[in-house]
Amino acid sequence: MPLSLLSPLAVSAWLVVVLCAVSGTYCLLRARRADGASRGAAAGEAVMGLAMAVMAVPSGTGPWGARVLAVVCCGAVAHALWLLRGDPRHAHHAHHLVGSLAMAYMAAMALSAGAGHGHGRAGLPAVTGALLVYYAAYVLLGGARLVTVGGVVPRTAAPAGAGTGGGAVGSAVAGAGELTRACRLAMGTGMLVMLLGM
Repeated sequence: MPLSLLSPLAVSAWLVVVLCAVSGTYCLLRARRADGASRGAAAGEAVMGLAMAVMAVPSGTGPWGARVLAVVCCGAVAHALWLLRGDPRHAHHAHHLVGSLAMAYMAAMALSAGAGHGHGRAGLPAVTGALLVYYAAYVLLGGARLVTVGGVVPRTAAPAGAGTGGGAVGSAVAGAGELTRACRLAMGTGMLVMLLGM
């Protein structure tokens, strides 16, 4: 049953839709500019962000939309496993795998409930609880890291003795890195909100 457009749940769901759609679009643009392994990671994040935006729509996506989302999420799991296979020590690839599995889990819950969207449907308490703990820690640590790194990186990005041009380039690179971290944090927050709604 669709939520009222002005209910608090609907408003929070639409905020998650906007947050994830903007983050996913930024990651898609980043994937177009990136090369090699960073392109694959950015593309995976783009798929996750856009799929989360679709999944969070309060009115749902209908039975076929839920099936398509489940397939996309399973594809994201396979992509995350492929990235992890190439560099198993890369912490972000492991995080991407957890996110893909969480999305596939929510899509499976939506399908089993016969709904068009994953939030608001009861899942397995142990799995949902573990994912909630993971994403709460990720959001808290990621937010703290973003604040502390944001004040340090721009000053140390340029090598010693570099001119003002080098400093500007270093600041731009640092700013892009902070924006990427902010997008990841936004998607983590969106995931946390969606899991809280289960």
